[in-house]
Amino acid sequence: MNGQVRADIRPGIQVDIVLKQDQATGKLTHGTVKDILTNSPRHPHGIKVRLADGQVGRVKNITGS
Repeated sequence: MNGQVRADIRPGIQVDIVLKQDQATGKLTHGTVKDILTNSPRHPHGIKVRLADGQVGRVKNITGS
C-alpha cells in the first residue's frame, strides 16, 4: 500500500516514511506509527505521521501490521 489513504494507517503498524529533509533525495526511514497527523481522508503525497521515536514524515509504504 502506498500510504495515501488515512483509513489504511493506524497506530502500531510498520511503515516507511520520507522525512522533510529527505524529500529531495527520497531516502526512506522505517518505523512504527505512533500518531496520525493528517486529518483529511486522502493526501496525494502520503499521510503525515509521527513515528514511535518522534520522527515526523509522510508515509510512502506500509510494510506490516
